[in-house]
Amino acid sequence: MILDAEQWMDLRRFRALHAAGVTIAEIARETGHDWKTVKKYLADDAPVVPPAAPTRAGTQPRVITPFVGLIDSWLRADITIKGTVVHERLVADHGFTGSYQRVKMHLAEARPRIEAELVEDDENPLAGLHRRFEVIAGAQAQVDWGDEGAILAHVGIGKVYSFHCTLSYSRDPFCCYVTSQDMATFWDCHRRAFAHFGGVPGSIVYDRTKTVIKRHVAPRAAVPLHQEAAAFAEHYGFVIDVLAAYRPTGKGRVERQVLIGREHVLAARSFESIAELDAAFGDWLPIRRAQIHRTHGEVIAVRAERDRAALLPLPDQPYLVTDRHLRRVGKDCLISFEASLYSVPAVKIRAGQRVEVRVGAELVAIHSLPTDTGVGELLAVHPRAANRGSWVVDEAHWNGLPDGHTRATVVETTAPEGQHALPSAPRGFGEPNPLAALLNANTTAAVPVARRPLTDYQAIAAAATTFDRS
Repeated sequence: MILDAEQWMDLRRFRALHAAGVTIAEIARETGHDWKTVKKYLADDAPVVPPAAPTRAGTQPRVITPFVGLIDSWLRADITIKGTVVHERLVADHGFTGSYQRVKMHLAEARPRIEAELVEDDENPLAGLHRRFEVIAGAQAQVDWGDEGAILAHVGIGKVYSFHCTLSYSRDPFCCYVTSQDMATFWDCHRRAFAHFGGVPGSIVYDRTKTVIKRHVAPRAAVPLHQEAAAFAEHYGFVIDVLAAYRPTGKGRVERQVLIGREHVLAARSFESIAELDAAFGDWLPIRRAQIHRTHGEVIAVRAERDRAALLPLPDQPYLVTDRHLRRVGKDCLISFEASLYSVPAVKIRAGQRVEVRVGAELVAIHSLPTDTGVGELLAVHPRAANRGSWVVDEAHWNGLPDGHTRATVVETTAPEGQHALPSAPRGFGEPNPLAALLNANTTAAVPVARRPLTDYQAIAAAATTFDRS
């Protein structure tokens, strides 16, 4: 018999009595234990710690055992997979009846083991590590987008994005809020950032976004830049530095600033417009710049003075980026862009003609395609629609098209020679609303109806009865 800790301590109290001459049998009767158990624990060489029961580990089948191979395969595919996801998939797809705690305990054992296997087979043992770097003043800025969701949905703006540009040397931030991430808006935000800082950094770090690169390429291959991005960078004199794919640590300064801005500017607040969002960031910016940065240990605003002083000067003229698209003109002299319709002059186009749409941050310009004899002609310029599904139409573009002003109808009250006159129109048919006039009109027919005595009808009924009997 194996005693628990309390029974063992109670029995050990009889050692002094046993040494004084009390027999094992007497102690057994007193304690209620078997005499062999008493003799075992009161012997001179008995253990001085409570007895421990043998472990039951491995004696019972575990409910997770049939799924171990499946879970290990998931870990090899993604070592960071969460335990809640593993448990959810096992229950939904594989009939697992165990608890999440059992899955969690298995992952605690399996994850280090499989991670060690993956490291042994990894051709790049340095994966997951990155080089930390610092730059000199004015040498670099980092740019990124933040998705702020539907914070202005209540005023009819479905999505809001935050554009962030951070000077790498000082961590001096800039942020503005927009409703689109297209090319014209992206580079317009750059111009606003340059004006805010008072100059242009030597290089700017980007993700592989479609507004910067033309297409994705294989690892270690040269990345082709979008022609508008290259032209913009050449005009302002900075170098485009495109990160490797899935390498967010390469621009950690601006990545962190996206989160800081969201927490300190947007959290627990409501706004009514983009202008209010920009004003909120402007109000918070002096607080941020007055802080001591934990990495370089200086006040951000003080270090930013050296950073801004080293920036490249702004050019005399801004470079206006336009995103170019081809569209066909409809029979209604309208072209469609971003689900909105824009008009073109009817006298300068034909139905089905292709035109070039040059889209800026605020304007949409429509040009005819270049020909062999010259360049394309500017057909129309419109303000860019603020909301999808809008109509941006210049009524003058429809000049010369039928407008229906020659259509007319008349009701003749006197008949031409040789024809019967039409009855006069019912009262109200001259009113602007014909349907209401029809409903309100007294349409009693003016046709005479013959009247017969009732005896005629009785005679006809009697004749019909006689015919049926025959």
